[in-house]
Amino acid sequence: MGLLAKLLAAVGGFVTAVMNSVTDAFLTPPLRATLEHLEETDLKTLSGGESRCCTFKAKSLWENSGAVVMAEAAELSSLKPRLDQLGVPLYAVVKEDVGTEIQNFRPYFQGEIFLDEKRRFYGPRERKMGLLGFLRVGVWMNGLRAFRSGFMGNVLGEGFVLGGVFVIGREQQGILLEHREREFGDKVNIEDVIQAVDRIAQELMPVTQN
Repeated sequence: MGLLAKLLAAVGGFVTAVMNSVTDAFLTPPLRATLEHLEETDLKTLSGGESRCCTFKAKSLWENSGAVVMAEAAELSSLKPRLDQLGVPLYAVVKEDVGTEIQNFRPYFQGEIFLDEKRRFYGPRERKMGLLGFLRVGVWMNGLRAFRSGFMGNVLGEGFVLGGVFVIGREQQGILLEHREREFGDKVNIEDVIQAVDRIAQELMPVTQN
């Protein structure tokens, strides 16, 4: 049985690699965002937002404290207590408000949610994974994980657009981490996020003079 299991695992790994290679060929490669591109984004407060006007520049989210900004992700809510200790807020940005999508999302996210109608957080080069994405084993595994947790993403409107996660420092510290989804539900490495958030405070510590 042990040999058979290893053989099946090897075959499965080979098939997965081949299917990923095929679908990657049709996926537009990401173009890294610049701080200037993100900070001029017009964001809108959605129903239930706190203490912000209807439309504002994204720069205000991080210029005083830095921020972790998620575009279409709910996996980082577990980090919010740690981020609160460090004084770094956690935000979500969505590309559209379709039906009850936002209301369904709120129970799984512990921060404020904003609307990016021009989808600048999904650019500068917007990427989509169409029906070919369902040939990827990772997509099915990520979908199963989301289903078990009780949350399913948007399959209406522009549901095939890939998102990502940004850790952005204070003032001109810039983008300290940029993670772009390679497939639906592709999670950022939590340790990478923590290390990037720690840099926000470390890089602004005064230099000790001897």
